[in-house]
Amino acid sequence: MVRVKNNFIKYILLFFVGGYAYCGIEILSRGYSHVSMLIAGGVCFILIGLLNEKSPYRMSFVSQMVVSSVIITGVEFVTGLIVNVWLGLHVWDYSHQPYNVLGQICLLYAFIWFFLSPLAIIADDYLRYWLMGERKPRYHFW
Repeated sequence: MVRVKNNFIKYILLFFVGGYAYCGIEILSRGYSHVSMLIAGGVCFILIGLLNEKSPYRMSFVSQMVVSSVIITGVEFVTGLIVNVWLGLHVWDYSHQPYNVLGQICLLYAFIWFFLSPLAIIADDYLRYWLMGERKPRYHFW
């Protein structure tokens, strides 16, 4: 079993796993993606992984899901402001969705991210366990 001890390599690996997974989800759902989503996905995956790595107390799994969906929605909002509004690339537009903010995020996708976030939480935990020799994941749901 490979043990990655170098933090730079560890976070580069996690960044690309998250980035490609995020792009994969987009390709499955709408048929295409954009390089900005690779970056956004990588950032989201690292931030989600840090929830139970840097938190002073053990968060419940459901709490991690809530915070993860907020993280993803926040990163999507900032990415949308940069990519869609500032650069004018029009990668996505949620303005037709109810409860949207500037067409960059909407309640529906925040809700969807809540239910997809366990994939990221578990993937990060087990990558850290199997490849990086970190502690074995244990979850409490409430």
